[in-house]
Formats: sequence, C-alpha cells, structure tokens
Amino acid sequence: MVCPKCDYHFRLSAEQRLELLCDRQSFEEFDVGLKTNDPLSFKDSMRYRERLKRAEKKTAQMDAVRVGRARIDGHRAMLGVFNFAFMGGSMGLVVGEKLTRMVEAAIQERLPVIIVSASGGARMQEGIYSLMQMAKVTAALVRLGERGLPYISVLTDPTTGGVAASFAMQGDVIVAEPGALIGFAGPRVIEQTIRSKLPEGFQRSEFLLEHGMVDLISPRAELKKTLATLLEVLAQQ
Repeated sequence: MVCPKCDYHFRLSAEQRLELLCDRQSFEEFDVGLKTNDPLSFKDSMRYRERLKRAEKKTAQMDAVRVGRARIDGHRAMLGVFNFAFMGGSMGLVVGEKLTRMVEAAIQERLPVIIVSASGGARMQEGIYSLMQMAKVTAALVRLGERGLPYISVLTDPTTGGVAASFAMQGDVIVAEPGALIGFAGPRVIEQTIRSKLPEGFQRSEFLLEHGMVDLISPRAELKKTLATLLEVLAQQ
C-alpha cells in the first residue's frame, strides 16, 4: 500500500496494520465485545445506532480500535491500532475504554505500549463522553510513565482532533509515517479562520519533524524494524 513511484502511503485497515507490525500469530486481542450504548440517543441525518451498524458491517469491527498483546520482532508489547474506516477512526467511549484497559494491563504485566493512531478525533455523536476519553487515556499513560514503562506513539494519516491533542502527541518517542496529516484542526479550517495561506507542507510529517513535534519519520517498509529497535533501546533505560 505504498506507491513505488511517488512513495505515497495509502491508508491501511487495522488488520493490514497488525499483519505489518506483529510477528506471525502473536497478536492476542482482548475486549473485542465492547460496544457503545449510544449515551445521547444521538440523531443527525440518521440515527447514531444506524451509523454504527453500517461501520460494523463495513469493517467487521465493533469500534474504531483493536488492542491486545503482541510481539514485534520478538519484543513483547501492548499494541493498539486504529481503523480509520470505522467512522473516521473517531474516539468515543469504547475507544477510550479499550485503550485505557490496554495501558492498565501493560502496567500489570510490565510491558511497553504502542498506539498506532489514524483518527479524525473525538466522536461528535457521543459529545462530552468522547472528550472525556482524552483525559482518561492520558491519565493511564501518566501512570504507565510513573512506573518507568515506555510508550511509543505512531502517527499515520490522518491523526487529528482530540486524538492528536491528547495521547497521540504524548509518546516517549513519537514516530510518523511519511506524508501523514497531523494536527488539531485541519489546514482548510485554519486557512478559513485566519484568512491566510499556510506554509507548503503544513501539518505533514516532514513539517512536524522540522519543527520538533515528532522524533522521527519511518517509511512503512521499515516501521516494524524501527519499533523493534526502539523497544530494545527503551528496555535498557
């Protein structure tokens, strides 16, 4: 899913991402059955429950993230992977709960955490409940850090909104794929607000690396090796 001519990185499903990163048959998924209860009984052009059913049918997932134990080149870790195809990878109650449980399990088992983000941000159909997940996951990661366990954040296209404003940008090491859109508000929204043209490449991985917002950019073909190296180095700290 990378163009051999221009190096454009197409978006991956959660399944493709797990196949790329995990050693064969090493991913042990948990909390598969968690499902939102539509806390606001939300409806816009259609009911939220109907949107969820469509997303479940499209992706064969219950929500926008998969979490579990994994091995990456033999290194054990807790791994969370977003699926942008499920309602734009938006973060609601279930995403926040699954990520928090994963981090808490990592603390119990003394394992590092890797989260691969691909999200439009907080899920508007769950209102303040979705925004609460920003603090909830962040608090869990703080507890992880207090116990000396590393957290690696991988940013893919796109990583925006409440996800970018919370745990995605809080890694001990922040890795990005080439050309990924990363930021809070999108560039079109910013341009319309400030009524000014943004710099070339604004909010792309390379721009963020140049300005110190990410630590390194890893091409997809090298990402598994990069993560394995980081896990090995961080384990020695």
